[in-house]
Amino acid sequence: MKSKKELSLQQRDEQLETLQVRFEKNMNRHKGLDWATVQAKLEVNPEKLWSLSEMERTGGEPDVVGYDKKTDEYIFYDCSLESPKGRRSLCYDRKALDDRKEFKPENNAIDLATAMGIELLTEEQYRELQKLGKFDMKTSSWLKTPSDIRKLGGAIFADFRYDNVFVYHNGAQSYYAGRAFRGSLRV
Repeated sequence: MKSKKELSLQQRDEQLETLQVRFEKNMNRHKGLDWATVQAKLEVNPEKLWSLSEMERTGGEPDVVGYDKKTDEYIFYDCSLESPKGRRSLCYDRKALDDRKEFKPENNAIDLATAMGIELLTEEQYRELQKLGKFDMKTSSWLKTPSDIRKLGGAIFADFRYDNVFVYHNGAQSYYAGRAFRGSLRV
């Protein structure tokens, strides 16, 4: 019996094809890496492939951005030019959602990322992503917020304007039509 977090054979093949096309089209993001070895890793990790399909379904356009030799893992980030459309208008986390008295969004970034099996990008990872292209030139993305900031009610987000990465703060309960989150996944 197929688990909930597993793709059908057809979905698996379609997702692998989508990832391969993107991989080959954007070799600058993963110089020296080979698609065949990435695909082999994905084929033996069906839950990770499911997570990538969720990233794809919500508009993230995931792609390989690195390889960790110590852990033997490929690193995927959302590489859509703007924040993923299917993840916008979310407050930061469950506490922020619960604290809103009116006009609550449908969900929050942390819970959705967890359900998808991915992590929010950290500030460092976001800056690494921006070295691979220009992302979030019209939108912004929630980032994994340090606990000391979150304890005070805030959360951080970033965007790319004027050829620079800007990291800002907001109340964690806020949400905007132009803000989503970018995720990372290790396979």
